[in-house]
Amino acid sequence: MSLQEDVAAVKRCLDDLVRTVGQLERSIAAERGAPSPLSPDRPARPTPPENVVTIPDTPYEGGLWGSDTDDEGLGARDRHAP
Repeated sequence: MSLQEDVAAVKRCLDDLVRTVGQLERSIAAERGAPSPLSPDRPARPTPPENVVTIPDTPYEGGLWGSDTDDEGLGARDRHAP
């Protein structure tokens, strides 16, 4: 098989998987009496998490770490990194 044939076969398998998972989700929702989570022609997309914690890019305050800690990957404070 050529690379293009392999890619086409993988795409077909992935489409089949998406279709099957959609059918499974709809059947589970129907059994529970809930509305269908997806329309049959739209693939699932992950929903963003509700409680997102943003971590700042600014360096942390040096006093948080104490005086006897090492900088990760840099060695001890009084010595040079290799």
